[in-house]
Amino acid sequence: MLLNLIDRESELNSKMNLMEQIGDIDIYLLDQILKGRITKDMRILDAGCGSGRNLVYFLRNGYEVFAVDKSETAIRSVQLLGARLSQTWTNEHARVGTIEQMRFARESFDFVISNAVLHFAENELHFQQMLNELWRVLKPGGLLFVRLASTLGIEDQIEPLGDGRYIQPDGSTRFLVNEAKLIKLTDELNGILFEPLKTVVVAGQRSMSTWCVEKIKALDDL
Repeated sequence: MLLNLIDRESELNSKMNLMEQIGDIDIYLLDQILKGRITKDMRILDAGCGSGRNLVYFLRNGYEVFAVDKSETAIRSVQLLGARLSQTWTNEHARVGTIEQMRFARESFDFVISNAVLHFAENELHFQQMLNELWRVLKPGGLLFVRLASTLGIEDQIEPLGDGRYIQPDGSTRFLVNEAKLIKLTDELNGILFEPLKTVVVAGQRSMSTWCVEKIKALDDL
């Protein structure tokens, strides 16, 4: 019977197209999965999850995932997604809340995802509050995966507004970082890069950087 179930599952998976299997996952997050850095014994948090674009693969494949977003509509979408794709899902796994004040215990997660979130910081203080909270809930030895807007490659095309915010060439206003700031933050957190910094300039209109930091030990002052 077990073999028959496995055969049926294998046949079902083979009929799924790639989008059904992995969803609209960020390609750099998929890269971490392919490199074996995210394993099923990890507790995973998607902080600023939106409607769950990065959660499909994890839910479908039995990972323990949690999600938080300030949008009630987004969390309702994630609740439906989790109930459909995961046999162990409960509504406690997705919560409405802000990134700077999450209702999770200190050092709760092995892998924390912050995808296209930090560049919505209102100012330097807000950015630091969100980053400190992501670091607080990450276990020592855990991995923080961040994708955020940066100045890299578009330095001559952005207009500074002060307090870390800029007008980008596409007309949007974002909190932007540069390479020196990311390296400095890595040192201040007492972390180490587990991937080199990577940046993609999109049609000369905006720049997105990937910042991947391992937490070496807890910082009592955060």
